[in-house]
Amino acid sequence: MNLFAIMAEAWRSLGANKLRTGLTMLGMIIGVAAVVLMLAVGRGAQNSVNRAVASMGSNLLVILSGSTSTGGLRVGSGNAPTLTASDAEAIAKLPGVVAVAPTFPGGAQIAYGINNWGTQVLGVTPEYTSVRDWPVETGDPITDTDVRSATRVALIGSTVAEKIFLDEDPIGKTMRIRNQPFTVIGVLRKKGQSLDGRDQDDSVLVPITTAQSKLFGNRFPGTVRFMFVQATSAEATRIVEQDTTALLRQRHRLQPDAEDDFTVRNLTQVAETAAGTARVLSLMLGAIGSISLIVGGIGIMNIMLVSVTERTREIGVRMAIGARRRDVLVQFLLEALMICIVGGLVGIAIGVGGAIGVAQAMKLEIELSATVALVAFAVSAATGIFFGFWPARRAASLRPVEALRYE
Repeated sequence: MNLFAIMAEAWRSLGANKLRTGLTMLGMIIGVAAVVLMLAVGRGAQNSVNRAVASMGSNLLVILSGSTSTGGLRVGSGNAPTLTASDAEAIAKLPGVVAVAPTFPGGAQIAYGINNWGTQVLGVTPEYTSVRDWPVETGDPITDTDVRSATRVALIGSTVAEKIFLDEDPIGKTMRIRNQPFTVIGVLRKKGQSLDGRDQDDSVLVPITTAQSKLFGNRFPGTVRFMFVQATSAEATRIVEQDTTALLRQRHRLQPDAEDDFTVRNLTQVAETAAGTARVLSLMLGAIGSISLIVGGIGIMNIMLVSVTERTREIGVRMAIGARRRDVLVQFLLEALMICIVGGLVGIAIGVGGAIGVAQAMKLEIELSATVALVAFAVSAATGIFFGFWPARRAASLRPVEALRYE
């Protein structure tokens, strides 16, 4: 028999018992759909984390006022204003430091016309946008002159621009922050969510001196709440972290046995940890989907073994009229392969539809790619060959005389 005749015979055999074929195919459909769905969700989550990590800036340390523990008790960091602008200037002179961006944050209500919006306002220096890798998309940046003169100018994030100015061009417009007029000099490039899920574009940047003297006040003149320190490379970050800790302890006149009155966090390590977690999540979801595929393959093997037993006399008749063992082997192998191919195609369609549904219902990011679909299809075909080979070999190894006597 030629291959097409064997395929036609295999197709007729599957069609003769549609319910069994459908139920056998169901396992493969579920397995392939699970692989496509979970890989789409896993890769989407990994992409989201990678963007959030990239948005943090590169080779960064963040130094907060106050310690996370005092006398063995955990306390909130940033609760004591121990960092000063002169600390930032001293850190900037350390080897391996590219720039330092002291920051003075606060919450405020901003208004333009009849539009109001509550957001966070960050008092910053010109270094902030470069350290955070957050360039000004349109307009001009904050300058040293703005900081020295404590001018009422502001850079706004894209979310603030949408909420306050709607469709208007915000450049040159005057908005009110805590009822004080500020001129919008620029709009920052869209940055997206941070690792903790906060919308980074829902921010307003003003000169740090303006924030301290005209917006929020500062009971401790010269202090800042936290600062970003950018190192020259990822390798230099650890050394800069150690040097910064030693310098601040010296400047704050801390005794050797005294706890730090500041907190240093290495954002590079945080980013690597988050990216590693996302990769593990993606692999875990893929592994769960693969297990579903294997379970489907085992189901196919069981059904095919039952089919071989039920069709023993048929196999004997075919061999008696001239069918070779290879023809029988190929026919049963093709039956298993057809189940997997059709099941794989249906599973891909259901997986893609399910991923889109999950993304819309749960507001999750997904990534659908032709590569994932092709890999799932190839794996389903390989599963058919792998799990169908044993039943096919068993059918081909039957002796015609014994097969004809089988009741």
